[in-house]
Amino acid sequence: MQSDLEAAKAKAEATYNSAADLFDAGSNGFWARHGQGTVDRLDLAPGASVLDVGCGTGASAIPAAERVGPRGRIIAVDLAENMLAQGRRAAEKRGLTNIQFRRGDMTGLGFPDMHFDAVVSVFSVFFVPDMERQIAELWRMLRPGGQLAITSWKASFLAPCVEPFWDEVERLRPDLRRAFNPWERIDNRDSFHRVLKAGGLSNIEIEDHPDRQELADAEDWWTVVLGSGLCWTVDQMPQAEAESLCRASVAWVEDNNVTSFDTSVLFARARKAQA
Repeated sequence: MQSDLEAAKAKAEATYNSAADLFDAGSNGFWARHGQGTVDRLDLAPGASVLDVGCGTGASAIPAAERVGPRGRIIAVDLAENMLAQGRRAAEKRGLTNIQFRRGDMTGLGFPDMHFDAVVSVFSVFFVPDMERQIAELWRMLRPGGQLAITSWKASFLAPCVEPFWDEVERLRPDLRRAFNPWERIDNRDSFHRVLKAGGLSNIEIEDHPDRQELADAEDWWTVVLGSGLCWTVDQMPQAEAESLCRASVAWVEDNNVTSFDTSVLFARARKAQA
């Protein structure tokens, strides 16, 4: 029988392989914005080594590579090969030779203790059922004085558009209605801090960062759906149901004059004590 962990990994891989083509579309600019924001909150010195887990198309890995310079090293890991391929193309376009995009599983990377100057997880750690154990594993690979950055969504993510989306899913396919989003376990400062502390972190700082993503038009919302984790639900539907969901979702955005949606995040970072 497939374990919860294996099921979560398989779902994440399938979802983000599907989302890859639209992941970097203009209406999904929040991925790049928060990747950059995560890196901006770290003290990355030239020549530093960085591990980025759940790197996607490089939203945080590429800014990190630019920050550490040619003497630095970025290892960017993800399960979704389609995302990695886009990241490689983006790095090549920028002439970056200090970054490696690798297909890998963050729960079993096998790097030695105290191997990296910084470890980054942007919208990825919550996919692992045992977050505390995963956070402890990321912390283990960090050198003394190094920094761990974990970025996650706030409870308001995708409001106001996402609830009408799920209402329509429930009407069409109640078996696909999602009762729980994985990031909800850490979608506020208190719960996030508890999980980080349970993972063994010290010197924890959490910043509540409000943010919104503009929509060019109502159709733009469907690009967000197909370029995010919501695409998994659409992929489970036959074409007629998916088209009905699209029409209803876009119509709701248009009828309610919605021009933006919430993309607020929690930026967490912790520095490991010097030996």
